[in-house]
Amino acid sequence: MSICQHNGAVRDVTPSARGCQECLEIDSPWVHLRICRTCGHVGCCDQSPHRHATAHYHKTGHPIMEGYDPPEGWGWCYVDEIEVDLPDQTPQWGPMPRYY
Repeated sequence: MSICQHNGAVRDVTPSARGCQECLEIDSPWVHLRICRTCGHVGCCDQSPHRHATAHYHKTGHPIMEGYDPPEGWGWCYVDEIEVDLPDQTPQWGPMPRYY
């Protein structure tokens, strides 16, 4: 069984937007949201057309994101490629627009 060594990067964060930050800027749909547990960037999942959460990881190296649409109670470590337990869930920042 793999163990994630990046739990120290998990912080309480403030969401960067009420939906995928980049998709909102370009008026693009998304499927599900993810929030970076290092800085609070909200991006879209890999099933979404632009995969902004993964792009955020590649740009910043921030290793752990949380399922955020709605808060799902699980995290993903991009470095170790495993699901991780999170100490808490990031509350949503008001109502989220829906794009499917």
